[in-house]
Amino acid sequence: MKEHLLGLEGYTGDEILEILELSKTFRQVLDRDVKRLPTLKGITVANLFFEPSTRTRMSFELAEKRLSADVINFSASTSSVKKGENLRDTVDNIGAMKVDMTVIRHGAVGSAQFIAKHCKTVVINAGDGAHEHPTQALLDFYTIREHFPDFKGLKVCIVGDALHSRVIRSNVFGLKALGADVTLCAPSTLLPMGVESWGVKVNCDIEEAIRGANVVNIMRLQLERQTAGYIPSLREYGIVWGINSELVDLMDKDHIIMHPGPMNRGVEITQDVADAPESVILPQVTNGVAVRMAILYLLAPRSGDIHE
Repeated sequence: MKEHLLGLEGYTGDEILEILELSKTFRQVLDRDVKRLPTLKGITVANLFFEPSTRTRMSFELAEKRLSADVINFSASTSSVKKGENLRDTVDNIGAMKVDMTVIRHGAVGSAQFIAKHCKTVVINAGDGAHEHPTQALLDFYTIREHFPDFKGLKVCIVGDALHSRVIRSNVFGLKALGADVTLCAPSTLLPMGVESWGVKVNCDIEEAIRGANVVNIMRLQLERQTAGYIPSLREYGIVWGINSELVDLMDKDHIIMHPGPMNRGVEITQDVADAPESVILPQVTNGVAVRMAILYLLAPRSGDIHE
């Protein structure tokens, strides 16, 4: 495991599988009557969320508390950021409080890398702009592995806003390393420049892209990041690109349906598909706690590592 978790670009399949194997142990802990472990006792973790979050923030906080860490929660809306304090000063001040680990979500690409370079703390990227969201991808992989033990040749179709989605980028990097057969499907207006260099199949025909897939991972439209009319309307996107039961019927008979949330029901996914027996959307949330426990454990500074 590297010193920080800033993204999955550059990770090998073996490194990812190491995280998934450890996550299995922590997933078993979550089913016990007593779910708390003393593993990170004495370690202080700061959750710095400069953007809104529900699942990721709660998942990290719960993972930290399950491991007995001391937790500091930071919200930009109620902090000195409102008074003009910049990111470096915010993190430096938190570092002065002898924080060992920092989980950060920020709208600027490279924010996690910036903190890792300039501040004396272990950094976990919880999403930086439209760049990467590595822990979401890792919990996606863990959920896939519960149903398909081997990634080699597994047909995964990722559908959605590839131009703005940090989850897609982390999924692509990791799935490629694991040997999956990945197809990225989106309207041409929501494909980033140079997407051909990502090393995955790109298809703007949703029926062709999803046909025979074992996994469809549906990404929401990143409306908060869109500054121009990339699609005619939400209604039209839902009609053409929304995953419905007819499209699911084109998948391999052995398949699962995924979505990192929050879901725009009726836009990128229909109600019946979201609630279908093959949907693993809620298990993804549960698995997220276990995966983040594993990451915190692997990255936690041991005695003398940080504040010598």
